[in-house]
Amino acid sequence: MASLFLCLPISLCTFLDVNKKGVLRFGRQILVAAIAAILIWTLIAMLFEEKFIYFPTRYPGGLYEESRFIPDVVDCWITTEDSVRIHAWFAPSDSAIATLVMSHGNAGNISHRIDIIRRLQSSGFNVLMFDYRGYGRSEGSPSESGIYKDGRATFDYARSLRGVDTNKIIVWGTSLGGAVAVDVATQRRPAGMILESTFSSAADVAKVAYPFLPVHLVIQTRLNSFDKIPDVHIPILCMHGDRDSIIPFELGKKLHERANPPKEFYTIRGADHNDTYIVGGKEYIQTVKEFVGRVVRGKPSKP
Repeated sequence: MASLFLCLPISLCTFLDVNKKGVLRFGRQILVAAIAAILIWTLIAMLFEEKFIYFPTRYPGGLYEESRFIPDVVDCWITTEDSVRIHAWFAPSDSAIATLVMSHGNAGNISHRIDIIRRLQSSGFNVLMFDYRGYGRSEGSPSESGIYKDGRATFDYARSLRGVDTNKIIVWGTSLGGAVAVDVATQRRPAGMILESTFSSAADVAKVAYPFLPVHLVIQTRLNSFDKIPDVHIPILCMHGDRDSIIPFELGKKLHERANPPKEFYTIRGADHNDTYIVGGKEYIQTVKEFVGRVVRGKPSKP
C-alpha cells in the first residue's frame, strides 16, 4: 500500500511532463500553421496584386444608355503617349465656371458616374471624365504607370477642346483617382486640384485592409501621393466622408496635412465612400463652387 502512494507522485509528474510536451508541440503546430497562412496569403496578394486594386467593368457592362440624360454629352477618344486609346465623356456647360478633368475610383466605369456628372454640369462646370485603360470602352489593361499616362493624356486633351479656358482647368480625383490627379499635377499645371475620398499611399491602405499581413512591405503598386504632393504648388481642396468604410478618413487627412498651402479640407458629415455628393447635398456642390471660384479669380483659399 505504501509503495502505491510512493508511486503516485512519480506517475503524476510523468503525466504532467507528457502533457506539457503535448501542449508545447500543439502550440508549435499552431504557430507554424499561422506563419504558413500569413506567407501564403501574402504571396497570393503579391501574385494577384492588380486584381485586388482594379475592378473594371468593361463595355457593354454599365449604364451607357443613361448617357442620354447628360445634355450635349460628347464621346471623346483620347490616345495616350504609349498609343492606348481611351474613352471619355465631355459634358459642356454654357458660360462654364471652369473645366473639371475627373479621375474616378477603382471600380465600374464612367457610366456609373452619370449622376455626379449631371450635377456638376448643371452647377456650371464643363466636365471631362475618362475611363482608365481596361475600363468601359477604353483599350488595354490597367496598371499604375498606365493610369498615370491616361490622366496626363486626358488633361492635354482638355486643353484642346473648343470652349475650354486653358487657365481654368481643375483636376479632380476620387479614391484611386486621387493618385492620378496628384501625378498629373506634378507633370502639368492645372489651376487647382480637388481630392475626394482618397489616400496617402497604397501601402497605407494595405496596412488597413490587411492588418495581420505584411502586404504593405511587398506590394509593387505605390500610388504614393504622400511623396508626390509636396511637389504640387496649386490650390487644393480635399473632401472626405467621416464615415468612410473603405478609405479611412485619417488617410485623407494625412495627405491633406502633407500638401502645400493654399489648401482646404471639407469634412462631409455622415458620408461613406460612395455617397459623398448625395449626403453632402447642396453644401457639397457649394463648397466645390466656392473653391473653384476663388481659384479662377486668383483669390487665396480659406485657412
